[in-house]
Amino acid sequence: MPKKFVYAKPPSNPSGRWLLSDLLWEKIEPHLPPVPKRDLSKGGRPRVPDRKALNGILFVLRTGCQWNALNVTEICSSSTAHSRFQEWVEAGVFQKLWAEGLTEYDELRGIQWRWQSMDGAMTKAPLGGEKNRGQSHRPGQARSQAKLVV
Repeated sequence: MPKKFVYAKPPSNPSGRWLLSDLLWEKIEPHLPPVPKRDLSKGGRPRVPDRKALNGILFVLRTGCQWNALNVTEICSSSTAHSRFQEWVEAGVFQKLWAEGLTEYDELRGIQWRWQSMDGAMTKAPLGGEKNRGQSHRPGQARSQAKLVV
């Protein structure tokens, strides 16, 4: 019988620490794509509410846990959260939210658009080899066997 992984549950949530506030939800909801019509004659489970799925997505993004660890939190299932995340990325939801957040912050506090910086690093890859060196296309095992045959 395979081992079952046990994940830590998030802290108890009396304060709603991991959940969206009503105020934030009111700002986010208009940016979500419309819910597709469901054919009731086909059966199946009802769609998980968008707010619940977004709570799951934000939990994963905030904590850095794996998607499958979301199942034990009882926020929503990992497959639902992940599929909704992919759907909303494709629809540009997070891009719109980012732009709106920047605009709102600029109005409240002001962003110094003239002074921006970027961070990056330009270094040689650790195992990248030397520049302009010919690359062998033979597997390493064939090379070592050729040496033994001498």
